[in-house]
Amino acid sequence: MFASLLVAAGVAFSSALIPLVSTEVFVLALIAREPDLPCLALGAVVAVAQVLGKLVYYLAARGSLRLPSFMHRKEKPLTDRRIRWQQRTKRVRGWVDKLTEKCHRHPHWMTGTYGVSAVVGLPPFMATTVLAGLARMPMSTFLAAGFVGRCVRFTLLAMSPALIAGWLL
Repeated sequence: MFASLLVAAGVAFSSALIPLVSTEVFVLALIAREPDLPCLALGAVVAVAQVLGKLVYYLAARGSLRLPSFMHRKEKPLTDRRIRWQQRTKRVRGWVDKLTEKCHRHPHWMTGTYGVSAVVGLPPFMATTVLAGLARMPMSTFLAAGFVGRCVRFTLLAMSPALIAGWLL
């Protein structure tokens, strides 16, 4: 059981950093393979690992974590293509700037959005993680809301096969 939880933590942490890895599919597969695994323990372990993985993005967005030099933007000469691209993305950049400023003015709004995103996944959890960093959400709030939301999400997900089987039988 301990080994399974340790592997689940590793998968959850890696999925927080690399969104192509699906923690949800892994949790369902693990609970199907080991139905005696405590759902709450699995949900808590996965939640801790996910929030710790997302902490990297949060700290980077907040400016507290220095990214490697290859990840920094390099100034390139303006070409026609780059000018067109900047004009096309101007609206999106403006929207992100407005949203960030709104989050600064209404910190509870950002906490609620981030918490709902942690449970439901909409708006995308990755996006709200970065936005929480940009909005300078307190780290304690980030960790608490993220852990509670992700714990609820993955505990319910781990319980779902048993719940569905109980309804069908």
